Amino acid sequence: MTMPLTSLRPNRPRTLVHPGPFDPVRIRSMQAAGARHVRLRLQPGRTLFDALVEPLLAMGIRNASTTILGGVFTQLQYCVAPPDPSGKAVAAYTQPNSAGKCCMIFGNATLGKHADGAPLVHCHAVVLTEAGLLKGGHILTTHCTVGAEPISVLVTSLDGFELRVVYDAETNISMFQPIAESHDA
Repeated sequence: MTMPLTSLRPNRPRTLVHPGPFDPVRIRSMQAAGARHVRLRLQPGRTLFDALVEPLLAMGIRNASTTILGGVFTQLQYCVAPPDPSGKAVAAYTQPNSAGKCCMIFGNATLGKHADGAPLVHCHAVVLTEAGLLKGGHILTTHCTVGAEPISVLVTSLDGFELRVVYDAETNISMFQPIAESHDA
């Protein structure tokens, strides 16, 4: 069997052009004045959101980067972000997909704030469904329930600045940006 030469060539990466005015500052960063490293155990029966946010707020951590080391969820919902058919942005989230009961293989979650100051957890992960399928994408943390065993999470606090959802004109979407720390409730 011969294969056409075109099937042996890697696909060329696509170039993404955002709809808004070009912003030469692609990555905004701030240096944390300090950081704490915490190992947290997500408690069974809690949503991923509550299991992360409540103990971290109790420790005075309002902004953090986390690594979810894996574990079972009795239910989990996620979205993916294919190209936006409206053209208003490069990508747009799909409607929620259910992974049902599944095992999270690995995930990263960022704790920050909505524009109004309320806590927000942005999470991406890969899961293995009961049917043996790998799924993943943007995890809907309020629609995921920790299974019967606690799930370990490594937390690095971001002290001295906050991550807040801010509208970005170039991408035409709102996203986390580091900003000077405020003292919202």
